[in-house]
Amino acid sequence: MKCSQCGFENNDKAKFCTKCGSSLTQMTVENTPKSNNNTKYIIIALVVVIIVLVGCIGFFAMNMTVNHVDSQSPSDNQAEQVDENVSTNEVSSSQSPKTSQVSEKSWELIGSYSGSGSGSKLIEVPEGKIKVELSAYPIKNYATNYLYVTGSNGNGGGVDWGSTSAVETRSDSFSYTSSSSETFTIDYYETVSWQVDFYRYQ
Repeated sequence: MKCSQCGFENNDKAKFCTKCGSSLTQMTVENTPKSNNNTKYIIIALVVVIIVLVGCIGFFAMNMTVNHVDSQSPSDNQAEQVDENVSTNEVSSSQSPKTSQVSEKSWELIGSYSGSGSGSKLIEVPEGKIKVELSAYPIKNYATNYLYVTGSNGNGGGVDWGSTSAVETRSDSFSYTSSSSETFTIDYYETVSWQVDFYRYQ
């Protein structure tokens, strides 16, 4: 340690100057506040810098949050508009006429019967709107040839040939509506072939 009085370089642990006897402790005490003051200034400067940095970070974070919210709000509005459009389309589709969904009714074949020669046959026909189509071709006639279809409800039809009739195919048809099933009798005599078809409107 250097003496402030005479400038002599003393041992660092010495309390008095070896040359002039001046106290070295006072000089150490005088020098200590200066170093402490420097440390305080450094700490204060660091605290100020930290405060400024925290303020800047907070400022930028707030700006980014506001910008993020602003950028999202139009898309939210668009989403609401899309939802409104979807619900409108659903309502309009539900209000559309249902006629396209209803299938059109038509005559559907529910039974077909055929044969030849002579004989009879019983047929059970369900309820509903029924149409019957029949046709037959006779054997070369020498008497009366025929095909008759008769229902238990009194409906019926048929074809026949006399002894002088041309040998050719003849056909007939009839329709009726019934709320219950009916029994039909198919009678045929001296035929090469015959056919009876039953249709229901459904």
